[in-house]
Amino acid sequence: MSGTPVQMLESLAKRKIEEALAAERNKDYPTAAEKYRRAAEVLEEIVRNYPDHPLIGVYRRMLSDVRARIKYLENKAAQPIGESGDLYKVEIRDENSDEEPPEFVLRERPKVTFNDIAGLDDAKRAIREAIVYPVTKPELFPLGWPRGILLYGPPGTGKTMLAAAVANEVAGEFLYVDAASIMSKWLGEGEKNVKRLFDYARSKARQGVPVIIFIDEVDALFGVHANEVGGEVRVRNQFLKEMDGIQDKGERLHVYVIAATNKPWALDEPFIRRFQKRIYVPLPDFAARKRLLEMLLSKLPVASHVDVDRLAEMLEGYSGSDIRDVVNDAYMRVVREYFERGSRELRPLTMEDFEEVLRNRKPSVDYKMLKMYEEWTSRFKAV
Repeated sequence: MSGTPVQMLESLAKRKIEEALAAERNKDYPTAAEKYRRAAEVLEEIVRNYPDHPLIGVYRRMLSDVRARIKYLENKAAQPIGESGDLYKVEIRDENSDEEPPEFVLRERPKVTFNDIAGLDDAKRAIREAIVYPVTKPELFPLGWPRGILLYGPPGTGKTMLAAAVANEVAGEFLYVDAASIMSKWLGEGEKNVKRLFDYARSKARQGVPVIIFIDEVDALFGVHANEVGGEVRVRNQFLKEMDGIQDKGERLHVYVIAATNKPWALDEPFIRRFQKRIYVPLPDFAARKRLLEMLLSKLPVASHVDVDRLAEMLEGYSGSDIRDVVNDAYMRVVREYFERGSRELRPLTMEDFEEVLRNRKPSVDYKMLKMYEEWTSRFKAV
């Protein structure tokens, strides 16, 4: 398992949730509850230790949903009916109600703005033109506006933050859907739940609220797979149908689908065509690396001799997420000394701290992967 500490914890939580869902399908409710409890513990660790993470609201909502599921199972909300006990009475939300999003969606009004994102000026401009301008002055767009935007690029470059920021820029509703969980969590209800997601989005848009549907790791849903079951195909087809529906020129609703992927080459071409904007989110350039370092170091004690320009040069090839990890690791050296030596106060970060960390931490993206992004961009880029 690789990635940032938060990503690793998130992956563990999702795995436990999937195990819980599998146990529920087998009617093994005690095991399901135990798996959900483990997921809750992991999510609590994220919320407790990373309160400033840009997706902290998403994690809090996920934790709330998991706790609700635990309570549901503990209170024996699923009661056997009939003599055999093979059938269960399960509380089901009214499918015609659009007051709340489906339970598999994490809804959050993000706090992050474009100003909180270092660099990525080309991506920001393309997103503003596709979403912010049409929401602000729809009368200037008689021919309509893009409803589908694909953000692709190396992991850790800020794709999720861009999507969250644009929702904040337009005072819209941000619906986070993890594509990897769609196939596992929606079980036999796939098509119906996809429809519920878009029905809810359209309902909110008709009330004047712009809606951003953010699909993370979309290649899990729309990748080219050799072995697909019927349910997966139906979910994908329903999703494509709903995406075609929001392109309806007769109803100028502000519903946007932003999808993110680290593997655009794995996407099915019919799905790619649904996204009028396909925006590459690259590794940060020198200016972006310097800006990100300044933002991160402003929160920490730093020695006067620390050369941010030199650090930015040393971090060429590192993603934004990589850079955050480098700074965290360097700062942990300071914290470790504080506890191990019984110091009375924290010493400042030094260049030596960063140099030591960089001896043991390499970029998460290699040259071969960057070449693959370049080749895909030359074929499909649309900004």
